[in-house]
Amino acid sequence: MKKITSLFLLCLAGNMYASNTQGEKRPNILLFLVDDMGWQDTSVPFWNQRTHNNEIYETPNMERLSQMGMKFTQAYANSISSPSRVSLFMGMNSACHRVANWILERNKATDRTSDRLIYPQWNVNGFCQQDKIENCIYATSLAQVLKDNGYYTIHCGKAHFAARSTPGENPLNMGFDVNIAGGAPGAPGSYLGLTHFGNAYDGHAASKFATPGLEEYRGKDIFLTEALTLEAMKALDKAKQKAEPFFLYMSHYAIHVPLDKDKRYYEKYKKKGPSDNDAAYAALIEGMDKSLGDLMNYLEENKLMDNTIILFMSDNGGLASEAYWHKPMFVQNAPLSSGKGSAHEGGIREPMMVYWPNVTRPQSECDKYVIIEDFFPTILEMAQIKRYHTVQHVDGISFVPMLTDKGDTSKNRALFWNFPNGWGIQGPGLGSSCTIRKGDWKLIYYYGTQKKELFNIANDISEKQNLIQQYPDIAQKLSSELGKYLRKK
Repeated sequence: MKKITSLFLLCLAGNMYASNTQGEKRPNILLFLVDDMGWQDTSVPFWNQRTHNNEIYETPNMERLSQMGMKFTQAYANSISSPSRVSLFMGMNSACHRVANWILERNKATDRTSDRLIYPQWNVNGFCQQDKIENCIYATSLAQVLKDNGYYTIHCGKAHFAARSTPGENPLNMGFDVNIAGGAPGAPGSYLGLTHFGNAYDGHAASKFATPGLEEYRGKDIFLTEALTLEAMKALDKAKQKAEPFFLYMSHYAIHVPLDKDKRYYEKYKKKGPSDNDAAYAALIEGMDKSLGDLMNYLEENKLMDNTIILFMSDNGGLASEAYWHKPMFVQNAPLSSGKGSAHEGGIREPMMVYWPNVTRPQSECDKYVIIEDFFPTILEMAQIKRYHTVQHVDGISFVPMLTDKGDTSKNRALFWNFPNGWGIQGPGLGSSCTIRKGDWKLIYYYGTQKKELFNIANDISEKQNLIQQYPDIAQKLSSELGKYLRKK
């Protein structure tokens, strides 16, 4: 009798949980992250006017998403991939988690050499959920919190959380139920199925950036972006069979180099007259946009759109410092200055959109600033998870009040960046630096030269006028606040 009673109570508890979950109708969440996408690499304008890039690129599904929800015109990330992805999944500012540069091999920094500076050997192995891993920050992943609170968690695409042979390399160790093609590499060895996505085949050696998994597509005439999208929809088919809401982290390798030609779109852009590389880049963008559209179509066809939140973001600015594929350099993201790796706006300002059914107003726009670590508390609030524990402190601030028009979380708030590292060649905003943005003002300090730059971003979005001499009091206040923040961390 006791066994029957216990079984009855267990079933009753399970039914109560299912009933509560259904009653609350916790939303599904699709986080769509693009790699190396610049602020204007789209037909959607994120400025107060259309730009040259807005006229070149065709992204009808980004346009569709912007019509459905809210567009953020001042969304920020870090200037390099790994720091942004760690901040996204830890909720911590990069100055605190100290995964400062991109990562790949265990215990090996990726800094370019300098004759002036000795770079700190901080958390060069990224982050993971196991303690006592050398050169690695121990933290609770966003996916883990969601999973622990009843979400079915799917990782698809680029991970780049941690170095090879560390636990964090595998998204299955980071709170994901499913991992599709995610590992240590931060770029694809190849986008082409015919060349096995950079994996070894027929006497060809594997690239150090070979995309893991996707074996059934290797050797086939298919583009990586498409293969990932097909696999993501297969995972969603399984998610539909479960009682839990799903969290899909659709993390594309696109539009990171190499500039492999997506033949679905390449010739269309080539006919417009650009270089081969520019046409290939535009095709990468449109292929990414098709993936977004395919997933949105899937949600609509399966009657999931009305209970699915979609967040769109990039991990850093568009590449603008490589002469081999684009000249002149540093103007790729105009009107913003510079690009990936730079403390200037071109390196850290990102295209961002959010659709939240019955919450965000269609065709709405937010001109207040947010930063990548804010996604952590925001997504948990969206998921109605009010009580949770993390081993790390969370720096991010939920931007739900902005989505609901009930507050401005940027008011009196300073944003911080710290990049005491070497990446790329010399150029605008490039080099080892730390940065503060507060209100309209932005101050950058360069470690190697001890130079300071002060810009009024509201008046000078292109960062052409260094006002350090004209406004010494503002520069001093910002310097003091930045210094106190960094010393405290």
